Amino acid sequence: MTPFDPAAEFDRQVHTLTELGYPKLSGLAPEQFAALLAPLRATALTAGTDYDPDSGRIPFVLVATRELVPIEETMPRTTLHGGKLPGFVDRSFEPGALERFVAMREAHLPDQRAYLLLDVERGEEFCGAVPLDAMAAIAERGRTLLTIEEGIALITHYPQVLVKNKCFSLGGSRSGDRRVPAIWISQKAPKLGWCWEGNPHTWLGMASAGDRRATTGSSGS
Repeated sequence: MTPFDPAAEFDRQVHTLTELGYPKLSGLAPEQFAALLAPLRATALTAGTDYDPDSGRIPFVLVATRELVPIEETMPRTTLHGGKLPGFVDRSFEPGALERFVAMREAHLPDQRAYLLLDVERGEEFCGAVPLDAMAAIAERGRTLLTIEEGIALITHYPQVLVKNKCFSLGGSRSGDRRVPAIWISQKAPKLGWCWEGNPHTWLGMASAGDRRATTGSSGS
């Protein structure tokens, strides 16, 4: 296994977002965008080293929220590993629905624009489980459910995490009804859709993380 270098990985993730046009989309010059993210580097250096993307385990993921770049712009900038087709938002989201799917209060986002998601797991152990049961099990472990933006960030930086029969729900974003957002594969591309909280799917797990941090002194969960 390749040794995990958190400094190099942080720089890679910043470069990825820059190359995908996030600075322009956020209304910032590249140097301003880099300056916004720079304080997170120290936090990245303190992250763990449980690095196994093929098994869906990542020490940290750099997250840009919808306050910085809209979901409608970030999702099309995802692809499958080795693929070319852009990700998309499913039409099952009625007009205005995405705006209502917001981070749950329990998520305690440490920053409204950008932060680090730590100790990330794809959660395929919950494939076939009822989403409500999976969310309860994750809460009992003291872990936090991923939001829509965090799921997009995960596959933006690590497209190899999204594979057939190991896709994942994003229970950290809800809209006040029984729908749970999820990302899976459709038409040879990543798709952001939703499933009912009481309906299990054999190919859909529940993603989670250990914490969220904006600086070494702030904790989100």
